[in-house]
Parts: sequence; structure tokens; C-alpha cells
Amino acid sequence: MSRRPESERSDWTDLDLLTREEAHGRLVAEIAETEARLAQLGESASEAAERELLGTRLRALREAADDLIDHVKES
Repeated sequence: MSRRPESERSDWTDLDLLTREEAHGRLVAEIAETEARLAQLGESASEAAERELLGTRLRALREAADDLIDHVKES
């Protein structure tokens, strides 16, 4: 690990970078986990807030995944 201050470290190391395909794969996995969690929730009022939060997260994950795929198609 580098002893340089955080502000001087490069973001361009092999360990820090993902390809768009790798990032998309991770998003797809996270989407599947979120969908599974949503499927486990019941219809009770106590779970309504969690359903709403997970629904919002799921929409954001799908949008991010779609955006990555769109950039790949344009290349």
C-alpha cells in the first residue's frame, strides 16, 4: 500500500478500476438480491416502508445498469 497521502494517490490503479461490463454484472447481482428481498416481504404496514425503500433502490439500480449497457452499445 502506498504511503502517499490520500490526496496524492492515483485513482488509476488496476485494483480500483472496473470495466463497464464488470460494473454491470455487479449491478445485475445486486438487482437480483434486491428483488429477492422484496419478494420475501409481506403486505403488512410495518414492512411498507422497507418495500418503498427497496423499490426506490431497485429502480435506481436498474437505471444505472441500463445506462452502462447503453454506453457499451454506443462504443
